[in-house]
Amino acid sequence: MKISNTLLFTAFVFLISTAAFSQPTDPDAPTPFGFIELLVGAGAVYGARRAHKRKT
Repeated sequence: MKISNTLLFTAFVFLISTAAFSQPTDPDAPTPFGFIELLVGAGAVYGARRAHKRKT
């Protein structure tokens, strides 16, 4: 199953805009970083997978 670039881009923009609007309005409140950590982890896994496939 191949995902089209338009669908992938739309989902990405939707997720980013949802995370941007979920920030707290109080400047002293702690900012949730769960989504950013999830993106970093997914990027690391994807990069490791690509490196492993290229090596073999």
